Amino acid sequence: MDQDARYTAAARTFGAAIERLARGYEADAELRRDLVQEIHAALWRSFGYFEGQCSERSWVYRVAHNVAVTHVVTRRRLRPQALSGLDEIEAIAAPGDTEAETDERRIVTRLLATIHRLKPADRQVMLLYLEDLTAAEIGEVTGLSANAVAVRIHRIKALLAERFDLRKEP
Repeated sequence: MDQDARYTAAARTFGAAIERLARGYEADAELRRDLVQEIHAALWRSFGYFEGQCSERSWVYRVAHNVAVTHVVTRRRLRPQALSGLDEIEAIAAPGDTEAETDERRIVTRLLATIHRLKPADRQVMLLYLEDLTAAEIGEVTGLSANAVAVRIHRIKALLAERFDLRKEP
């Protein structure tokens, strides 16, 4: 299969996932559109040398996440804002007004704000997990071991369960 055909098939199959991924990396709608275009351009170029070293799905996610991480790092240089590790994210995700947080839209906004503040490696694992990739597949994309991925996923899920559990009484 040639580069154009392979890209077209991948874009059709993974287009929605690329959009979600971009949303996870970029909050600004205009910059997010630019990021999606950058990802598609990089994906097309990458199929010129893709030799089946991994599944096509893993390849698409690897390319997309690498472009997105570069985008985040570049944007941070232009507009510095502190990124947070999982240990530091507690204060960012802490509940404020419990009545207002019952609104699903606010929860999603808060979750995305939390994701946007994660360091790129943690954000990448989180976004891939939300796309239903296994720990082994996430490891293929990130270069981490499946065990390291599983530990990160567990920590992220525990943090989010604690911070976003609406069944708790104030």
